[in-house]
Amino acid sequence: MYPLIRFVKEMLKFRNAPKLGPLDSHISTHICWPWDLDPWIELNNGRTLTLYDLGRIPMAARTGLVDTMRREGWGITVAGNSTRYRRRVRGFDRFTMVTRMIGWDERFIYMEQSMWRKGECCNHMLLRGAITSKAGMVPPARAIEAMGYQGEQPDLPDWVNAWIEADSTRPWPPILQPDAQEAVNA
Repeated sequence: MYPLIRFVKEMLKFRNAPKLGPLDSHISTHICWPWDLDPWIELNNGRTLTLYDLGRIPMAARTGLVDTMRREGWGITVAGNSTRYRRRVRGFDRFTMVTRMIGWDERFIYMEQSMWRKGECCNHMLLRGAITSKAGMVPPARAIEAMGYQGEQPDLPDWVNAWIEADSTRPWPPILQPDAQEAVNA
C-alpha cells in the first residue's frame, strides 16, 4: 500500500519550509516501520523506491516544480532509475534522505536520492523523470525556465552520462526467450 499518510505528513511538514533552488538538496528524516519490512526484517527494496517519493515530491514542491506543472497543466513520470543498495535499514531505524536534481538534458530531468543512517550511506538512486503534457514530453529546459531558474545548465556528472549511454544500448522491448515468448503471446 502506498504510504499516503506519510506522504501527507511530509507535504504538511515542509509546506512552509524555505524555498529551494532547482539544484539544492531537500533533506528529510524517516523511520523504517514494520510495514516497510521484508521477510528478513529489513527495508524492502521495492518499498525503498516508494519511500523515495517522500523525498522527491516535497523537493519538487519546494523548488517550485509542482506549482509550475500545475500552472502549465503538466505531469511528471519516472522514465528510469538505477538503485545501489549497500547497507541494511532495519525495522525502527531512523534514516535521513537526501534528494536533489542533478541536472537535465534535452529529454529528461535527473535526480539523485540517498538514504543515510548514522553517517553511512545505505542506498543511492539515480532517477530520470520526464515532464509530460497532452502534446507529449516537455523539454526540461522549458520547464526549468518556467520555474524561473536563470542559472547555467549544469553538466551532468560522468557517472550519470555513462548510465545514460549504457541504458541507451538496452533493447526495448526486451528480447524474450522462446519459453517466455509463448507465455506472453497466450
